[in-house]
Amino acid sequence: MTTTKKIQVGIVGAGFAARFHVESLRRIYGFEVELAGVTSLRAESREAFGEEHGIPVFDNVEAMLEHIDVLDICSPPYVHEDGILAAASAGVGIICEKPLTGCFGPADAGDEFFGNQADKAEMLEELVERLKRIARVVRDNGVFLGYAENYIYAPSIQKEREIVEKTGAQILRMVGEESHNGSGSPVYGIWRFAGGGALMGKACHPLGGVLYLKRAEGIARNGQAIRPVSVSARVHEITRLDGYRDAGFIRTDYHDIEDYGLMHVVFDDGTIADVIASELSLGGLTDYVEVFANNHRTLCRISPTNLVDTFNPRGDQYEDIYTIEKISTKEGWSPAVPDENFTLGYHAEMQDFISCAATGAEPQCGLDLALDSMATIYAAYLSNQNGGKDTEVPSL
Repeated sequence: MTTTKKIQVGIVGAGFAARFHVESLRRIYGFEVELAGVTSLRAESREAFGEEHGIPVFDNVEAMLEHIDVLDICSPPYVHEDGILAAASAGVGIICEKPLTGCFGPADAGDEFFGNQADKAEMLEELVERLKRIARVVRDNGVFLGYAENYIYAPSIQKEREIVEKTGAQILRMVGEESHNGSGSPVYGIWRFAGGGALMGKACHPLGGVLYLKRAEGIARNGQAIRPVSVSARVHEITRLDGYRDAGFIRTDYHDIEDYGLMHVVFDDGTIADVIASELSLGGLTDYVEVFANNHRTLCRISPTNLVDTFNPRGDQYEDIYTIEKISTKEGWSPAVPDENFTLGYHAEMQDFISCAATGAEPQCGLDLALDSMATIYAAYLSNQNGGKDTEVPSL
């Protein structure tokens, strides 16, 4: 049975994320959803996307806002804040892809700006002000914000959340990783567009998962989220080492970002999590969170999930067959996913967000977790600048 209110969604962006958002929004049940508009920076991309998916096209966000109930932000991170503030000020709900926002250098920065060389204490200070501004506008206008961290909605993470809540578990430590052979986005690798490298583009996923599980543990036990309080980190630029031998399989054309990062997170109850991210991994995605609790242990596979393995003796046979994201070759044995939108959590994510937009409920992944994620990552960049020194995570 559908609700009487139709939820009209407008999409910002016309790339990879926008595509799987559209696919997932069209599978929502119990609520009527209309894809009421799409816009992106380049006219040709938004026109092509709108035509392909049968969605009205708008020149900009402002022109679209009066026609929608929810703005779904799938654009690069450097323009997320503009969309969030515009939507919230107009009383429009928000879905925002990860990472929420970041620091991108001076407004007029070009290739002469190198974010990896910028002072991270100043960046963390700027980030905190950005996050405060976003939180204030969202809360003052009373609008819904769903933070689109799909890890949280992956079936394996949701099953672990159930185990933690129903058994009264105490999570003692966690390990999470996302690695592959480099993003396909043309602006990834440029700090002024992405806000960072492996920590921002990769580690944000398992970080979101571990923060979510500790929040769930604390809320189940006494109604109070368990939060990150400090982080120590190191990042590296392996593909720019003088001795790196490029075999042509790993992306290397990064302007000013790290291609490897490691964060050690300490929570306010003294428990810990270690998060790894890199652009240095062949053979598809490495995506998991492993939980070590006082009464159980769980390995949450995000991708691959070991549902299907297929052997292909000749690559061209699978030319038009999607197997799994970031696979380097389709020859030989390959993991394959029958429904990646389900196994990666995209469908459940959009279901939760639309339900909350329609009913006024709070999403499982909302503003508070987004704030903690961003604050942890930039505190990690400052830690690395200080040689891995333990660094306080600002509380927002």
